[in-house]
Amino acid sequence: MFHLGWFMGSGFSVQTWAGDPWAGTTGRDWMKGGLFIDLAAALERACFDYLLVEDTSMIEDAHGGSMETTLKYGLLGPKNDPVPLIPLLTQRTKHIGIACTLSTSFYHPYMAARTMATLDHLTDGRVGLNVVTGSSRRAAQQYGYDDLEPHDQRYERAHEWMEAVGALWESWEDGAVLVDTETPRYADHTKVHPVDFAGKYFRTRGPLNTIPGPQRRPVIVQAGASAAGRDLAAKYAESMLAHGHSIEAMKAFRADMHRRLKEYGRDPGQLKILFLVEPTLGETDEVARARAEAQQRWARTDEAIERRLWGLSYTSGGTHDFSRYDLDGPVPDVWGNGETSTLRNFVERGQGMTLREALATIDTHSGLAFTGSPDSVAAQMGEAMQEVGGDGFLLSPVVTRRNIAEIADGLAPALRKRGLIRDGYNHSTFRDNLLEF
Repeated sequence: MFHLGWFMGSGFSVQTWAGDPWAGTTGRDWMKGGLFIDLAAALERACFDYLLVEDTSMIEDAHGGSMETTLKYGLLGPKNDPVPLIPLLTQRTKHIGIACTLSTSFYHPYMAARTMATLDHLTDGRVGLNVVTGSSRRAAQQYGYDDLEPHDQRYERAHEWMEAVGALWESWEDGAVLVDTETPRYADHTKVHPVDFAGKYFRTRGPLNTIPGPQRRPVIVQAGASAAGRDLAAKYAESMLAHGHSIEAMKAFRADMHRRLKEYGRDPGQLKILFLVEPTLGETDEVARARAEAQQRWARTDEAIERRLWGLSYTSGGTHDFSRYDLDGPVPDVWGNGETSTLRNFVERGQGMTLREALATIDTHSGLAFTGSPDSVAAQMGEAMQEVGGDGFLLSPVVTRRNIAEIADGLAPALRKRGLIRDGYNHSTFRDNLLEF
């Protein structure tokens, strides 16, 4: 049995809105949150472990030196803050975990610790924190920095950030809250402590001025695939978004993470590694294959190429404008200062191809190509996970009500029929359900 999550890869944003017959009214009402509330409810019906909500805080202009492409297609923008959305999702649900994204480069530890403790209360212990370091120079400039810090320095900051928020979450001892109405005495002040945290990047006195939530600490999720990102996950995370375009790559990634966990004295079972996939489903295998072929044809269109060039420009951290490279020349050997492992993956896999061919055939954010009817895809997922050894998959299709239904009401029942995913929730908190198996 394995775990399932859903990654909202473009966050609380416009999603698909033009040229998609299943977009509905998303272009006009995405900001109201109803689509994402429906998503959370459907995923709980399907017994997913969690929903992960991405976030960014810029309107990117690296591509072509302009915001035109970003705003023409609605690429990672416009976008709302995910934090206020989280309680709305958990008001409609009772069990599924909801993880929101905060940046260690831009959120002060005190603000983050207090926000997450508050959400832990409002969600009855079902909130998680996706820890990211930021990947865009334009995002850094939103917060008063001239540029994004170098990659490894961002991760050095992230380690210190995690220590600071951890100290704040532990600033109230167990038993500090009394609610003694007779004395009266709400809390025992001797069990509430300043933390006096002083590091290279952050200082905070503490204590946190709210009480510990049901989980005390939110479930920590992490997505960095670089050596520095893996190390951060090995030390602090309880679930991890991972990429793997082959069984061999997935097994190697998992083995490397287990080695790192042991070096930190952690049991590998304390980190659930979920591999990113975007299955192509249809009523029959033939219908699904036709849809996959249509997607491959679309990937060669001018619009698809422009979108993917934009994606590379963004992935570089805004340091490279991929619109300037010759589409019929070789894939440029550049790394950037953003999502460095993602860009490196594209460059390495694109060796020997033209940039146009690589853009049309390499999707660094997708994993194994599961295609077929719900039952066929369920069988493929089960076989792959058995070979990899665990822990599960993180699905990341565009959020439309059609995609929601195909996965929640088609794929999930097929997986459950085979005994591959849970058929209910035995615990009240995100962490306890996640670590149950």
